[in-house]
Amino acid sequence: MKFNDTVGIDVSKLTLDVCIHSTQLHDVFENSKKGIKQMIKWILKNSNHPIDQILFVFEHTGLYSELITDILSQEGILFTVVSGLEIKRSLGLVRGKDDKADAFNIALYGYRLRDEITPCKAPSESIKKIKKLLSLRDRFVRQRAGYKSSLKEQKAIVKHKDYKLLLDVQVKAISFLTKQISLIENELDQVLKENEELDKLPQLITSIKGIGKQTSLFLIAYTEGFTKFKSARKFASYCGVAPFPNRSGTSIRGKTKVSNLANKKIKSLLDMCAKTAIQSNLEMKIYYDRKVELGKPKMSVINVVRNKLLTRIFAVVKRQTPFVDIKKYAA
Repeated sequence: MKFNDTVGIDVSKLTLDVCIHSTQLHDVFENSKKGIKQMIKWILKNSNHPIDQILFVFEHTGLYSELITDILSQEGILFTVVSGLEIKRSLGLVRGKDDKADAFNIALYGYRLRDEITPCKAPSESIKKIKKLLSLRDRFVRQRAGYKSSLKEQKAIVKHKDYKLLLDVQVKAISFLTKQISLIENELDQVLKENEELDKLPQLITSIKGIGKQTSLFLIAYTEGFTKFKSARKFASYCGVAPFPNRSGTSIRGKTKVSNLANKKIKSLLDMCAKTAIQSNLEMKIYYDRKVELGKPKMSVINVVRNKLLTRIFAVVKRQTPFVDIKKYAA
């Protein structure tokens, strides 16, 4: 797609610092529905190009960038959401930080790569709900685990009759969090039922041994219903499980390894799934044992299993049929 101009937007909680690349004009607007509407009018007035030739570029800032993403999508305006680290590394050595300068730098980044950038689409309401509910559930699970660990240690040391309140309050907190987690899980089921396309995905994904329901929900959320990533390899790179070479000239001959730039939550889930698959899936167990016997490092083999699982997940979603364990039927 041909873009003749770019708009860089530095998004913060309350304000939007905006820069038009072609005219180098800068202004600040409220990060609100009214402020974003004013920003669009200002850009149309001050840019040298029509709106369909302008690409809006801004960093992903979680909740703060959600409103502008929704409004630009509703208005049919083309935009892309970029990692802050990607923009920072593309600019070379930069000293200091300023919102106005950041907006100029984002506009410059977009202009340089305007022929390569693919515009984004706002995720559906269902995907946004699933992400928020999973995030809340994850927080409650961590809190519950903390209380359980603390309670177990205290019970081993103190007597209940002497510290009744201390122990009982924690028991009630664990019970309360368990109920809230159950409510969140019920709400997640309801969100899936309301979306026919998403509703069948967990059943397809969990047909693969080693993949549980919660992992399937995280995969659905971060792939946006398997529309954001075209292949398992690209998603593996995003998760930090895709191996990359580490070589240069004749002097550097490092090991092929995964990158530290990754979605650590998904990577952790895939790690647990791979270890479960090795225990419960005969094919994976045979593969793992054979490779380890040949002298391959255990973590390297586990990473291969992670990638095998991802490949199978994308395959069952693409063909819309559950996974068939052929090994089970082999003579």
